[in-house]
Amino acid sequence: MLLDDLDSHSLRVVRAIADHGSITRAAESLGYSQPAISQHLRRLETRIGMPVVARAGRGVRLTEAGRVLARHARAVTTALDAAAGELADLRGLRTGRVRLAGFPSASSSLVPRLLNTMEAEHPGVRITYLEAEPPEAVAAVRDQTADLAITFSYPGDRVDPHRESARGLAVVPLWKDEMLVALRADHPLARRPRVDLAELASASWIGGCPRCRGHLLELADACGYAPRIAYETDNFIAVLRMVAEGVGVALLPALAVGSAGTVDGVVLRPTANRDHRTINLVAAAGSDAVPAIAATADVLLALDGAPWGLSAL
Repeated sequence: MLLDDLDSHSLRVVRAIADHGSITRAAESLGYSQPAISQHLRRLETRIGMPVVARAGRGVRLTEAGRVLARHARAVTTALDAAAGELADLRGLRTGRVRLAGFPSASSSLVPRLLNTMEAEHPGVRITYLEAEPPEAVAAVRDQTADLAITFSYPGDRVDPHRESARGLAVVPLWKDEMLVALRADHPLARRPRVDLAELASASWIGGCPRCRGHLLELADACGYAPRIAYETDNFIAVLRMVAEGVGVALLPALAVGSAGTVDGVVLRPTANRDHRTINLVAAAGSDAVPAIAATADVLLALDGAPWGLSAL
């Protein structure tokens, strides 16, 4: 006998006969006619090559094979009913788990708002969060250690993790995050509505995260110079305070400034070319078929990025 010779419906029929003691009452409990149950039993007996029931006066009794099936049927059908209940919970978003990854400035802006909205709208969905820069976050989705990742990318970035490493994943652009030049308030360029990076060729720069520094190098190279990066820190508040002290200038995304807050004595100006980065959502292809993941993505897509300086693409 092959495993395929048994099916959940057959086990439910045998269990009903065991519980009710007759084919007629078993049929009533399952919502079928007595002839339909009898016919199903005959097919089951043909498949397994043994009788399942035997006549006992006006009723039937289970054979040894029938008792074996009935004994296992209780565990199998209970497990199937439990699985069906859990799937119904998932479909109705009464439960579910989503593993989210995101970069640091998203951690203090977008992510708290997302978590708060999910708690209000889908309290049964549990979200875990991992802070990671885009290369690691994209890799986490690819390695299936994260379901969704909030990432960023720069136009023309030579090491953009959303190219080869994201092949086969779904990458959805969410917002434009404008790059801002941070200057001390008394800097000669501070009164300009926009700042041409070419005019900062002799400045001392305060570099941010590795990918942000890489983007600064590319922008400066396009202007014909290599920026002198005197200090490096991933702490955006520290960057702004260094600028306020006059030790250098910096190039920061609006989201970083929006999450870190402003610092007295520092002015922020867009670049002359309106340089920006893009905030993305990365997911495994087809993950939108999982209700909890789809709901989390929908909430993120619906967030208003304006409070943190983000604008629609």
